[in-house]
Amino acid sequence: MQWRSLVLGLVLLRLGLHGVLWLVFGLGPSMGFYQRFSISFVLQRHGVVKISVPFSPSARPGSREAASPSWLESPRHRPRNPQPPPRRRRRRRRPGGPSDSGPESGLCSASHWGYLLGGRGRAGAAGEDEYEKRYSGAFPPQLRAQMRDLARGMFVFGYDNYMAHAFPEDELNPIHCRGRGPDRGDPSNLNINDVLGNYSLTLIDALDTLAIMGNSSEFQKAVKLVIDTVSFDKDSTVQVFEATIRVLGSLLSAHRIIIDSKQPFGNMTIKDYDNELLHMAHDLAVRLLPAFENTKTGIPYPRVNLKKGVPPDSNNETCTAGAGSLLVEFGILSRLLGDSTFEWVARRAVKALWNLRSNDTGLLGNVVNIQTGHWVGKQSGLGAGLDSFYEYLLKSYILFGEKEDLEMFNAAYQSIQNYLRRGREACNEGEGDPPLYVNVNMFSGQLMNTWIDSLQAFFPGLQVLIGDVEDAICLHAFYYAIWKRYGALPERYNWQLQAPEVLFYPLRPELVESTYLLYQATKNPFYLHVGMDILQSLEKYTRVKCGYATLHHVIDKSKEDRMESFFLSETCKYLYLLFDEENPVHRSGNKYMFTTEGHIVSVDKHLRDLPWKNIFPEDQGETEVEKHMHRSKPAELKVINSSSNCNRVPDERRYSLPLKSVYMRQIDQMVGLI
Repeated sequence: MQWRSLVLGLVLLRLGLHGVLWLVFGLGPSMGFYQRFSISFVLQRHGVVKISVPFSPSARPGSREAASPSWLESPRHRPRNPQPPPRRRRRRRRPGGPSDSGPESGLCSASHWGYLLGGRGRAGAAGEDEYEKRYSGAFPPQLRAQMRDLARGMFVFGYDNYMAHAFPEDELNPIHCRGRGPDRGDPSNLNINDVLGNYSLTLIDALDTLAIMGNSSEFQKAVKLVIDTVSFDKDSTVQVFEATIRVLGSLLSAHRIIIDSKQPFGNMTIKDYDNELLHMAHDLAVRLLPAFENTKTGIPYPRVNLKKGVPPDSNNETCTAGAGSLLVEFGILSRLLGDSTFEWVARRAVKALWNLRSNDTGLLGNVVNIQTGHWVGKQSGLGAGLDSFYEYLLKSYILFGEKEDLEMFNAAYQSIQNYLRRGREACNEGEGDPPLYVNVNMFSGQLMNTWIDSLQAFFPGLQVLIGDVEDAICLHAFYYAIWKRYGALPERYNWQLQAPEVLFYPLRPELVESTYLLYQATKNPFYLHVGMDILQSLEKYTRVKCGYATLHHVIDKSKEDRMESFFLSETCKYLYLLFDEENPVHRSGNKYMFTTEGHIVSVDKHLRDLPWKNIFPEDQGETEVEKHMHRSKPAELKVINSSSNCNRVPDERRYSLPLKSVYMRQIDQMVGLI
């Protein structure tokens, strides 16, 4: 009887402790993802009961006040020479993980999703926590239509005011309702002059957004305006990168929309159209070509005068992204014209930068001297100066099918995982801080600072394209938490101090882009709620008399009188597409990709053909770069550190939080929200 009483007492004690833990940590069985707390009882020889409670992922190691984020620590297992790089392995695989055939078949097994859900069914169970109450469940069709119309109205308000108050100048000053062009009085004002070339930038940049929103009459009117009024024969010194992604890319995108025989967006044809936009794109690209001349490395000068060529006092230093993110637009132009020149110079620049990466880490720096090839900026990260370089390695492969592009991307992604990624191994399980990508020294891999910038918010979207969806979910959640705290993304945020370092927000699209792509990958209504938050913040804090204004200070919400062209070409476009499930982009059966400026490009076999492939005899008269431009057997797209590589998501995952509540709460704590 004494033994039975002892057992009964232990059982009651265990149940009581479980209840206390559920109350303290908010981890009852009705939460979004069931978090298991194993409480082990060990009967010692002398009758003492030892109770062991494992670490809770909602708590940081040690006290919150005293502890520093684990992101400050160097990666533990870093190979000296990652060429060829080993694949990052997860520490353990739980039962019920993805089946071996999951990625092959394009659908993860039910047991995999059941494990991720912790055995939980659909949303709607009693006792939901605050995250479930806010984000889980279906997003009503009426609300989605309302948000779609709000996104369209946002674009229309900005576009109409630009046309009324600013055209033919480059940008709109939305507070004073007037136009803005290059700063002729101060040539050193690169923030303005790098972008504005006196060529109606905002109108050109917005062309394909008009088409995607189905406004055929305004699209046709805008195209005719561009053809009739825009000239690139201007004494304007512009940044090669900005002119390429904003102007050249938009002209090519609009041209392909016009000539598309299927016309998925409605009738976007132009009467008597004679490839004028293609000719304009060619003219602009020819004016950018001098940037690639007289450079010992093949890496282009950062700026060029559209009428006179490279300025005599031109800077010999350029950023990696600026010099290495020209291949998509230059490649499309080359393949449409049948002239290899443009793709050749862009590919040569990419190859030159790639060959300058560190032999020890495989990383690149952010600023390089184009004559000496020496790294001036040794910071390696995913934000400004490097972001679109990685993006275009993958997107060039998607468009053109060149094996070398994918091989470079796979190697770069492995180095990023080995040296930049900090935090716990898996996004949705385990202990420690959430995954984050930090800025390190390209040669040593050591941490250089404790800030991240808003441009890095593009990276979850890139991870979606390669199937690393789970890691994308975590990184996106971190940026969204910063947005929730400030109603915008500060240009630079210090994650150690939990405070912005650079306080302005120029209406950037990167978080919206990743939100849209994650929704397309998961169909989880959580991302519709995120989009609604972003829309409402933009309306509340940035709308002014004649458009939407840059936030000068994300805390006090003071404004600057500038509406950059990417607000219409990207931010509004991705918000609209997020809520427009029936858009031809999603329903036409065509495959589309977006450039780094958000311009839509159809992915089809025509861009994988090399019109010049028979010009040169095999292996004769070609440089190494030209040889790599020939078609190769497709390479395998490797996903490093991916816990899920699935094309479709079963229903049971769609109606629960993509990130467990305990981890979402942890991220909110780490940015000072709670």
